[in-house]
Amino acid sequence: MRDRNGKLNKILIIVLIIFYAVPFYILTTTSLKKDMDVSSKWKMPSYLYLNSFTNAWSKANLGHAFLNNIIILVISMTALIILGSLAAYPLARNKSRLNKFMYYLFVSAMIVPPLSILVPLYQFYSRIHAMNTFWGITLIHLTFQLPLTIFLYTGFIGTIPRELDEAALIDGCSRFGLFFKILFPLLKPVTATITIVTGVNIWNDYQFSLFFLQKSQVQTITVTLSRFFGEHANYVSWVAAGSLLGSIPMIIIYLFLQKYFISGLSSGAVKG
Repeated sequence: MRDRNGKLNKILIIVLIIFYAVPFYILTTTSLKKDMDVSSKWKMPSYLYLNSFTNAWSKANLGHAFLNNIIILVISMTALIILGSLAAYPLARNKSRLNKFMYYLFVSAMIVPPLSILVPLYQFYSRIHAMNTFWGITLIHLTFQLPLTIFLYTGFIGTIPRELDEAALIDGCSRFGLFFKILFPLLKPVTATITIVTGVNIWNDYQFSLFFLQKSQVQTITVTLSRFFGEHANYVSWVAAGSLLGSIPMIIIYLFLQKYFISGLSSGAVKG
């Protein structure tokens, strides 16, 4: 029975690897072909053609878009980690009726479709002059990524023994000192998980960036690449090359944080 389950698990893993590897393979073959090459997307070209990468970087001003993505990601993730962990601490430690209500309110917010409030949000942003600003798009990311952040932090903090808090308070440590000096370093696994999950969502965001970052000076990678598709132009190889370049930062972050990812996700989702 165990051998059968082991074989099924191996087959499932192989299927999943193929499922996720195929898009990267197609992106790679497409990005390495010349614009006039109409051969099958499944066929790797017999020549080496890197102009699609240089064209995507220079003609689309992809370098500036990378900088915009990095600025938005760093600001958003810093705010998410600080605000999310601080909000989750009292929710995990003090099980009052109010805190339970607030916790379930945050969790229920995760099921709200983001685009359902696009029209009123667009009107509100126009009135407060938040269009085409980094702080404006950052607030949007905070709004929709904070519930998941609080959910995971609350679950993970719930696994940390309360005796640790009591010992620190007896030694004269303040609540903020207890949190930042003792508890926060223990949140490394779930912080890595949040960085990967929410970071990918923020880095790859298209739906909000398209509407709220309309000026070229503040546009992100996804919006910049979308300009390669139009009524009179369709540079598929450039988009494929730009997509590969745009995925590199998230791949690097995942490789560095992968050892914490599963433990942080499982611990953060078990208790709440």
